[in-house]
Amino acid sequence: MPDHKIDPNQWIALYSDYLFNYTVSRVSDRDMAQDLVSETFLAALKSMKNFKGEASERTWLISILKRKIIDHYRKINSNKGKAEVRMSYNSDTETEGDWLEERVADPFDKTAEDTIENTELGTAINNCLDKLPAKQAQVFEMKTILNYETEAICNELNITASNLWVIIHRARTAMAGCLEKNWF
Repeated sequence: MPDHKIDPNQWIALYSDYLFNYTVSRVSDRDMAQDLVSETFLAALKSMKNFKGEASERTWLISILKRKIIDHYRKINSNKGKAEVRMSYNSDTETEGDWLEERVADPFDKTAEDTIENTELGTAINNCLDKLPAKQAQVFEMKTILNYETEAICNELNITASNLWVIIHRARTAMAGCLEKNWF
């Protein structure tokens, strides 16, 4: 049994308000936010044995919640369930800005290899996102993954539209380079 102990009996008292506020600011729907937080707690209960103690309980729960939010947006914005992440992954040709959906397997036609590839891509994206400066990561996630409107991002982060586009360009360039090294 691992030395790292977590106490799910305390999660609601300690983390539910924080997780809910975090979620509702990203999905703008209180009922969906409650569902996503509940799904997060359920997923955490199911994967408690995998908790290594490398992060705090709250950080671990947030990482699960982030994946739930991303899955939520993928589900409602998907094209036949395919993940759509727009970024420049080959900036020196006419394919700049192509959709990566052709590189992600259709979850409704999964093979073991497709499942591994989707998991690897998700892990690579999250790892590359973690390497970005905080503001770039936040803008990239809001614009590219969560599909927030430009105006909403600018209002929330108190930045101008031109500043947003500079930040998103830098983030996409960094993400493309990171993914090129770590996944493609």
